Amino acid sequence: MKLLNILFIALLLSNLACAQQKDTLFVAHWNLENLFDTIDDPKTEDEEFLATGSKEWNNDRFDKKIYNLSRVIRSMNNNDGPDLLGVCEVEHQSVLDSMLTKYVSDKPYKIAYLESPDERGIDNGIIYNSARFSLLDVTGHKVDIGNGNETRLILEGTFLFDKKDTIYFFVNHWPSRRGGEEKSEPYRIKAAQTLRSEVESILSKNKLGRIIIVGDFNDEPTNISITDYLKAKPFFCDSMDIINLSEDTESDLFNLSYKAWFNGLGSYKYKDDFNMLDQIIISKELLLGTQIKYECNSFEVYKPLMMVTRTGKFQGTPFPTYGGSRYLGGYSDHFPVTAKFIINSK
Repeated sequence: MKLLNILFIALLLSNLACAQQKDTLFVAHWNLENLFDTIDDPKTEDEEFLATGSKEWNNDRFDKKIYNLSRVIRSMNNNDGPDLLGVCEVEHQSVLDSMLTKYVSDKPYKIAYLESPDERGIDNGIIYNSARFSLLDVTGHKVDIGNGNETRLILEGTFLFDKKDTIYFFVNHWPSRRGGEEKSEPYRIKAAQTLRSEVESILSKNKLGRIIIVGDFNDEPTNISITDYLKAKPFFCDSMDIINLSEDTESDLFNLSYKAWFNGLGSYKYKDDFNMLDQIIISKELLLGTQIKYECNSFEVYKPLMMVTRTGKFQGTPFPTYGGSRYLGGYSDHFPVTAKFIINSK
């Protein structure tokens, strides 16, 4: 009799656990830190990442790099991998193809990608779960920063999710702070204006449009490029915020990374400070909608132990591929950022 009771309780708990499981959508972004191939591209400034270049980049180092990246990607989402992953600092789609083919071939991943006019040849890309997403369109939005300078395209992937819901996914890598934050700020403002224009175009046709914006913005959540020009509102996710949000008729983009930044977290360490350069921003429908909805406080700076520097001066920072010109054999100088969305199939 006791055995039957034990079996009954075990079955009940198992059924309860299954009932509590939620269908989710897992989104991530990661700056992959100079994921170059080993072949000279005469159209770009990639000489540094050749066997004869200052980084002494070769096939063994490339293979170690994509193996390391694949380990982190596979570990996301409780080892199920992300459903949508935006990446930046990638030389060509072929390097992502190599990584997926060699180390992630058991996952139904596909790639959306366009070459950018960036002088170093580094681009943005999207890795997506083709079992859940169908790619409807991929577009590259050019950012005109003037003076004949070129920067990365803002990559837009339009997807059909679970065969019924359209999601607009933007991947960004805005101009760096080279030359100083203040001097370079106008370039990031140009990128923000370009992206804002595309967001408004979508929302003018459908005010309930589901938009997910990810990227390395080279600015933080409270910089004016984000708050004033992109118009992404800092967002704390709690019950009062949701109530206020339903009454807010002016805001349409919300920055999920703000709370983590406010709490002193960051995705990239510069000198003694962690900066939240990598962010996830979403449209209002993904906060208030019923079909696909952000899971409150699920935004995370993802720090798997394998890619965290354990000791020394840089303890706690991402373990990079290079420290200056010295090869370290690590992962990236940025931590990924992630967020989860609840799916209501009814």
